[in-house]
Amino acid sequence: MRWLKRIFDFYLDASIHVALAVFSLVEVTCLTFNISSDSHFSWFLFFGTIASYNFIKYGVEAEKYFKVANRYHKSIQFFSFIALGFAIYHSYFLKTSVWLGIFSLVFFTGLYAIPVLPKAKNLRSLGGLKIFIVALVWAGATVILPSLTTSNVISWDIWIETLQRFLFVLILIVPFEVRDLEYDHKDLKTLPQRYGVARTKIIGSFLVLPFFFSTFMKDEIPVFDVIGKGILFLLLGILMFKTRRNRSKYFASFWVEGIPIFWYLTIILLKWQL
Repeated sequence: MRWLKRIFDFYLDASIHVALAVFSLVEVTCLTFNISSDSHFSWFLFFGTIASYNFIKYGVEAEKYFKVANRYHKSIQFFSFIALGFAIYHSYFLKTSVWLGIFSLVFFTGLYAIPVLPKAKNLRSLGGLKIFIVALVWAGATVILPSLTTSNVISWDIWIETLQRFLFVLILIVPFEVRDLEYDHKDLKTLPQRYGVARTKIIGSFLVLPFFFSTFMKDEIPVFDVIGKGILFLLLGILMFKTRRNRSKYFASFWVEGIPIFWYLTIILLKWQL
């Protein structure tokens, strides 16, 4: 059974799971707002997520991305280049307005990973800013960009959904912040470093409230959207309760990152039932 574990670890380490999470959030947006799903955009984001996340994880310094000594990391590097090739292929079919949004998000992603400031290695190294950049990029990529595939106008409800997605990602980041507490450099000034694990979990728990209740600020409120976010409200609350420093490495990298996939499946089921 060791080979199954190796495949599963590669699935996680090569960012396939997180790419499926991003893919799922795009589909949630399309289902919520009855947006015609653009398969080229969805697959572009799926493969682009694999390439970009692996670049950030294994090549925060660009040189290291092209000079990898570890054989396992070399296989991930090779897989990432294949994913990048597929992303480039699907990018050919995207609208100009979508490309403008992509360039904006790529700019933020680049600032996150590549040294640009004289007194900081990158924006990731600026205290407390990391989680907001990640949440902003995820919200933009999974709500704003799918909307631009069908219309150049961003409605009020789309902006509310973008806010909710931003909060949703912030909440999901909390278990990773707690998990990485002993490894993160002190200069990062993450939430657990600033406020401790207990207070960080309290902050995450409070974020669940505006995430759910802002649903009622929308002009059109589908029943399945309320029920789906109500289920997430409970699930995210349990997540904050279960989060602690000594959890298995799979708790965050599989179960937490799997919540967007669960949300997608829940919306499909609710729309089918309602």
